[in-house]
Amino acid sequence: MSSPRVVALGGGHGLANTLSALRTITHNITAIVTVADNGGSSGRLRAEFPIFPPGDLRMALAALCSDDEWGRSWAQIMQYRFTSDGELDGHAVGNLLLAALWDRDEDPVQGLDRVGSLLKVIGRVLPMASVPLDIEGRFNTSTGRIVVRGQKEVATAKGRIESLTIIPENPRARPEALDAIRDAQWITMGPGSWFSSVIPHLLVPQQREALEASLARKIVILNLDAHPQTPGEEFAGSTPEEHLELFHRYAPELRIDYFLVDPSVVRNRTSLESLAREYGGELFIGDIRKAPGSVHHDEKKLASQLSHIFMQSLIG
Repeated sequence: MSSPRVVALGGGHGLANTLSALRTITHNITAIVTVADNGGSSGRLRAEFPIFPPGDLRMALAALCSDDEWGRSWAQIMQYRFTSDGELDGHAVGNLLLAALWDRDEDPVQGLDRVGSLLKVIGRVLPMASVPLDIEGRFNTSTGRIVVRGQKEVATAKGRIESLTIIPENPRARPEALDAIRDAQWITMGPGSWFSSVIPHLLVPQQREALEASLARKIVILNLDAHPQTPGEEFAGSTPEEHLELFHRYAPELRIDYFLVDPSVVRNRTSLESLAREYGGELFIGDIRKAPGSVHHDEKKLASQLSHIFMQSLIG
């Protein structure tokens, strides 16, 4: 199989795992990353400087670093966090490097490309919008409706979600990201926090339209964790079915070819297969969990399943 052109959408650890898996299959990878993080080191830097939150972008760069001594050592440096009683406590070196490049008026994508060259990354890392974003969710809880703002707050909110928006509501996408989507042969979305890392990609109008128009085959990788239920509260998106329904709500015209899910989270295969067909695709059940009870994907297993899907499409 030749090296297919793949675009991977997401954020955080979920996207990093997908990128680590994809890099064993292809060298033509473009990661398009959420830019709404408001917690930890990224949140502190974002509050001080008018820049993108660097954390998820940094993780994507580290996941794609070259597999040699130079790349691996720089990836470790990028991920290194200071531990101190001062202002640097908790900051990742990579976050500070990106912040420095952006603060000196370097174009955000040029800064990412410069760091990518330093790490000798496989592929390219791009932001999903031209400006930093905030996420706002409206939730129905046992005590009434609440409005939650902030990626960290939305990701951990309790209740059934009613609506999700990004602020500003109509940000421009980066032209480099739109070009990558247009040129892709495969597009992956997920896994990750569904409200704060996956669905926001569908809320950037230009990007959603590019995804709908793309001729690439598309794979949605579903999460491993079914959020635990708390008495009196219901976590939205706690099942694969709810994740798919929410995905379809925000991109009803987007056809998905494959939905990849681990067998451990499938409670009703018939229902899930029916939803997959309704949304234009096929349910693909495969072992992608790192270990029993783990909420993290195993990179080698994920690579194997993705490679199998790629090959199956060629045969079909």
